[in-house]
Amino acid sequence: MTPLSSIAISAYTDLVRLLKDDAMSGIKGKPTLKKRGDKAYWYAARRVGVDMRFFYIGEDNDETRARIDTIELLRKTAKERQGERSRLVRLLRAEGMTPTDRATGSILSAMADAGTFRLGGTIVGTNAFRLYEGELGIRLPLGGMANTGDIDIAQFEKLSVALQDKVDPGLATTFRELKFAPAPGIDPAHTWRWVQGGSGQLVEFLTPAFGDETLRELPALGVSAQSLNYLNFLIAEPIHAAAIYRSGILVQVPRPERYAIHKLIIADRRRDGVDRLKSSKDREQAAFLIDVMAQDRPDDLADAFTQAKNVGPRWRDHIANSLNRMPKTKETLDNL
Repeated sequence: MTPLSSIAISAYTDLVRLLKDDAMSGIKGKPTLKKRGDKAYWYAARRVGVDMRFFYIGEDNDETRARIDTIELLRKTAKERQGERSRLVRLLRAEGMTPTDRATGSILSAMADAGTFRLGGTIVGTNAFRLYEGELGIRLPLGGMANTGDIDIAQFEKLSVALQDKVDPGLATTFRELKFAPAPGIDPAHTWRWVQGGSGQLVEFLTPAFGDETLRELPALGVSAQSLNYLNFLIAEPIHAAAIYRSGILVQVPRPERYAIHKLIIADRRRDGVDRLKSSKDREQAAFLIDVMAQDRPDDLADAFTQAKNVGPRWRDHIANSLNRMPKTKETLDNL
């Protein structure tokens, strides 16, 4: 476990802040607060033709309100921030932080421009793991646990419906421009996987299940998604991250402590063949993150561990079965 320098950690923090500022400065329209159930969300209201459209900004909180209050200043200083972001990316590369490869970066950039992450899309799987360097202040180990060719995006179905906003352009259009085609599936009317011609890179969309793991619709993203049990725990309370590509891309990833505990659960759900290899990778990633967070963020890790175990016996069984194969990690968690 090799820590990043204090210079790199500071630069990464500044890059995420600037990306958030730029996301707000690009909003056109009057900021408007709307309540949906027990939550409130900010939108930019503007007229499109004869209709009034509402473009989702973010959940109502102190950070969102503070940026809305300074939106005019943010617009005036957009050009300066662009140059500063490029400088920070160069610095992070020089400090040895892992950049996002060109193929993945171009896809994430196109999805970000369409509004995927603004509307609650969250990167899960190994591409999320690779984005924890700056958040945790450590260099990721080289090797199998950080290698992937897939991009997995998850979103809550209820949030997708409640937002009443959608990506623009539609993701199907975005993927066609990047030479992606729908991957063959059981139901050709519902596409939740796209594969890129030539590279074979795969993009999949997922959503939490609470029982049957069926295909569901995500209207905000304009795609179908495979629903999976236990995913709700992973993508609750996601955080922003910066992909080191060009002048940075603002994305969403799960909280690292939730990612680690979720990996313990799904490692035990995997069974034969290819799943065994994935299960081993799940345990490697979980062990690495748990080792890091037990030293630097033990309270966050302990809270996620307790929450997962308290959900029910199936959750506890999956976690226990994985930890029985990971004695050092089990000891670490028991000593939190």
